[in-house]
Amino acid sequence: MATLQAKSVRRREDARLLTGQGNYAADAAPPGLLTAVFLRSPHAHARIVALDVSAARRLPGVRAVVTAADLDDVKPIPGGIGFPRPDGGPAPKTDRPLLAADRVRFVGEPLAMVLAETRQAGLEALEAIEVGYDSLPVVTEVAAALRPGAPPVWDEVPDNVGFLWKRGDADATQAALAASAHVTALDFTVSRVTANSMEPRGAWACVAPDGRIELHASHQSPFALRNGMAGPVFGLGNTDIRVLPGDVGGSFGMKSGVHQEPILVAWAARKLGCPVRWIADRTEGFLTDEQAREMRIHAELGLDADGRFTALRLRWDVNLGAYVSARSGWGVGNVGGVAGVYLIPHIAAEVCGVLTHTVPTAAYRGAGRPEATYTIERLIDVAAAELGVSPYELRRRNLIPPQAMPYKTALTFTYDCGEFEGNMQEAAALAELDTFPARRAEAAARGRLRGIGLCNCIEVAGGPFLRPAKDTASLALAADGRLVLRSGSMSVGQGLETAFTQLVADRFGIPQDQVIWQGGDTDLLPSGKGNGGSGALCIGGSAVTLAVDKVIDKATRIAAEVLEAAVADIELSEGRFRIAGTDRSVGLAEIAEWTHDPAHIPPGEEGGLVESGEFTPTAVTFPNGTHICEVEIDPETGVTDIVRYSAVEELGQVLNPLLVAGQIHGGVVQGVGQALGEIIVHDPDSGQLLTASFMDYQMPRAGEYPAFRLATREVPTAVNPLGAKGVGEAGTVGALGAAMNAINDALAPLGIRHFDMPATPARVWEAIRRARE
Repeated sequence: MATLQAKSVRRREDARLLTGQGNYAADAAPPGLLTAVFLRSPHAHARIVALDVSAARRLPGVRAVVTAADLDDVKPIPGGIGFPRPDGGPAPKTDRPLLAADRVRFVGEPLAMVLAETRQAGLEALEAIEVGYDSLPVVTEVAAALRPGAPPVWDEVPDNVGFLWKRGDADATQAALAASAHVTALDFTVSRVTANSMEPRGAWACVAPDGRIELHASHQSPFALRNGMAGPVFGLGNTDIRVLPGDVGGSFGMKSGVHQEPILVAWAARKLGCPVRWIADRTEGFLTDEQAREMRIHAELGLDADGRFTALRLRWDVNLGAYVSARSGWGVGNVGGVAGVYLIPHIAAEVCGVLTHTVPTAAYRGAGRPEATYTIERLIDVAAAELGVSPYELRRRNLIPPQAMPYKTALTFTYDCGEFEGNMQEAAALAELDTFPARRAEAAARGRLRGIGLCNCIEVAGGPFLRPAKDTASLALAADGRLVLRSGSMSVGQGLETAFTQLVADRFGIPQDQVIWQGGDTDLLPSGKGNGGSGALCIGGSAVTLAVDKVIDKATRIAAEVLEAAVADIELSEGRFRIAGTDRSVGLAEIAEWTHDPAHIPPGEEGGLVESGEFTPTAVTFPNGTHICEVEIDPETGVTDIVRYSAVEELGQVLNPLLVAGQIHGGVVQGVGQALGEIIVHDPDSGQLLTASFMDYQMPRAGEYPAFRLATREVPTAVNPLGAKGVGEAGTVGALGAAMNAINDALAPLGIRHFDMPATPARVWEAIRRARE
């Protein structure tokens, strides 16, 4: 196992990004660039009975108006997923049209694309398009969609059930619950949210000189996008399309799928022979970005007379939106996290994917992990209240001990390592848990309700858990002695350029600016993982490490030849290969010169030193931790303030503590932001989006949060050469449960057993009013 040199290094990409030198999808201005704008449905469910674009086509500045009738040489985005329906049959294959032809199924679904010389000309052309709709009944919520007689989203799926996934021993779980001394049952919800990345979705495309499609997209997984477009949609080979994301201003999973707009600008560029660009505005993002999280939960936790867990049973009814696709599996792939860090002998789980007349849902930071953790952690708090046991003690009593590792849970995951009680102890010390009663009493004296929430979190990383992804990297020694690193992992704002060049520089003992970073271009490597699943360091970093090992090994042998020494006598230090115990050495520039010397290049080969690394982990990793949140609520206004936040994350080996802290900060704010206010709301009768701007959708603000108290613990994993477990989603996974448990703890003295997210002032004030009455 490689030993990481934990060192806080500031992000080197920030100097470029903060001085306007970034290269985002909206920045390029190639000659002849056309702007694409889309006509989108104002109805959540309707038949298209007329579509007349003739007037729009005649307007000045308009090059083309495209409808579904023009797309006879491309296919829709494939639908369906490999999960069964309740009758055992396959999930419906709801292919997603690039442009709707006969029916729309959510507000914002595109019907036509205008290609114009300016955005203003395109918007004026949209006004000239005439559409006739025949409105149809709408259903937007899972409970309503599952009722008998509910309006079907698809005629061939009259019950609106996209799939029903089941795991665990249902009979044994039922028997264990029946024999339990106490059973805590709870019905609760997770609200629907949207990613709201700093940079909206966007793409521009052209035809390259070699005749291939060249797509510059704000996307986190360029190889997946290329492969998902090439064969399934265009009928081309994968290498017939080149994807170059450039800089990406946030993604969070929302930018990992195959979406209509990048496909359509690529199609238009190919058809018209000129570059075409589309950039979403913020309202368009609210309407069309894949959303996330929404589910209704029923869960039951059994306990014996000593307060030890006996069984867990749960059902998630997940809102899929209008289409079932491979992107719909977010509620299944990570449901194993409901087992938590606890000894639970029996677990039975069901996940029901429900179709509604809303924009499809998909992965969003955590992708089922925060929901799974919230499920078990909220249940434990309610059980603790019912039994009169402290939430800390009830958790501690049921922890999986280190000596039980590897531990196969009763559902889907097998944990390879972990020391969970150490997380709890360190978090309790950070949060000063023992003195909370005094802080609560002081708040009460000021007329405030103070609450504290604990959350033990564990999440799968570097997945998918049944088939972990592969990543690739290459490392080349340039003629001037610098190293050129190409990575299949995609940087989307989280600092990978800094982390991976730091990894290389530390191994060679050279300044970090001597390592050149290249990534995101599908022509640079044969394949790449992209970004997602907290797998950048544990998978991508491992691929980089393997490439580094090969370069060092080969350079050592070259140095031995140049210095006329034995390979075993050569050591690497500060970028120089020297004979141990002497001052004789050669540097990287000299080795580069040697590799480019024709005398040392075998016939038919190119000069230089280039090595590749390819890594597929044998199993996934399991980052884990403990979060403790404290809130104060003003009962007269319903305003909830986060007054303290402490977190301990066990991430395996850590490379850059500064980057880790940044990832945890961002993740915590996304989780707490959902608990406090973020929510997507649709009108249940019309399907209209009621939260389509920042006037109505409450985003978290920096001033609303205290300084976080953070710590990391290292329990290295053996499933990758770095011993790293991943951090990208960790903050979010623990924050949602910690914040909601704190809010509920603050409200508990009023007799409120459970309060559902989000804790907006109006909802909290109303809950307090009802409790007082």
